[in-house]
Amino acid sequence: MGLFKRNPFGHILFIKKWLIRIFGGVTHRRYRGFNELQVDGSEIIRALPDKNVLFISNHQTYFADVVAMFHVFNASLSGREDNIKNVGYLWNPKLNIYYVAAKETMQSGLLPRILAYVGAISVERTWRAKGKDVTEKKEINPNDTENIKIALEDGWVITFPQGTTKSFKPVRKGTAHIIKQHKPIVVPIVIDGFRRSFDKKGLRLKKKGILQSFIIKEPLEIDYENDTIDEIVEKVEYAIEQHQSFLKVIPVEEIDEQEKLNKLRQWEY
Repeated sequence: MGLFKRNPFGHILFIKKWLIRIFGGVTHRRYRGFNELQVDGSEIIRALPDKNVLFISNHQTYFADVVAMFHVFNASLSGREDNIKNVGYLWNPKLNIYYVAAKETMQSGLLPRILAYVGAISVERTWRAKGKDVTEKKEINPNDTENIKIALEDGWVITFPQGTTKSFKPVRKGTAHIIKQHKPIVVPIVIDGFRRSFDKKGLRLKKKGILQSFIIKEPLEIDYENDTIDEIVEKVEYAIEQHQSFLKVIPVEEIDEQEKLNKLRQWEY
């Protein structure tokens, strides 16, 4: 790799590699040490092609979710089996990983701007501004969708289709349009425990001893030609376990199992 080789967005890969190494080393203990990240499905990551893969996930913090994904993806590609032991997997990280993030979030300070260099595709949210829903929706910026297309053509893209860290909010149809138009392999991820571990931004460690879960599911079966936008939206909602049906009455057996997990997640003083 040439010292000044750039990706399609003009970022120097040598700098990006060192940013991933540095921030990965600094954040590793947040997921293995202070807290414990329980990973399931790393073999699915290793079976994926190098390009045109779209990861969809529920969202709990602004940055900690994405950082965990960089750890898990690189650990899996380095042969780790459902764990992120030994941070040496970041010495040669995958450099064509991108993530979709709100432009206002990535411009909110020096650290977010640095993190944006690692792989952010900054988009203007049409439904939300300054932490509040807006009544007058803005037009979608065509440059945003074009940048997502460029990123998919170059590598892997992470997106949070609800566009918010609040649970059980509707999946945005923009994600379905991207899936239908660009026909990526769509890999669902379901995370938990991040909201209890970190503050809303995911920068400050809030609690220790939290069991964090990170489940990678098999790619979605999608008929790109015949599935409607609404059908794809529903598939996404079910896949990331954010469909309204998940709010229905939970069986007693599942409640008991959740109580056992909650004891493991309890913050010990």
